[in-house]
Amino acid sequence: MPKLVKLYIRNVIIGFAIAAAFVAMLLWFNVMNIWYLVTHSDAGILAVFLLWFMHGIVFAGVQFAWAVMSLAEKPDNGRGGTPVAHDLQPALVPVKDRRDRMVKGCR
Repeated sequence: MPKLVKLYIRNVIIGFAIAAAFVAMLLWFNVMNIWYLVTHSDAGILAVFLLWFMHGIVFAGVQFAWAVMSLAEKPDNGRGGTPVAHDLQPALVPVKDRRDRMVKGCR
């Protein structure tokens, strides 16, 4: 199996595991009284499954994006990051006097 496919599958599993922990914490801390809603509804199991699945899609995408972005090679110039310009000089902008503008506008 290609390395990229292995990376994708591994990170999707990690993302869904994080989503399972997140949904478990939502239920454990009873956020917005969700534990009561799940346990006193006929579709409570379906709701928990959909909550886990939808969060799993999001967390798996974020996990894979983070893994791919961390594969980038570092530059070999010793510094890394964006180069900084050392010789910044202010730009001179000609400005007319305010009174000249007002006088010209009134004529």
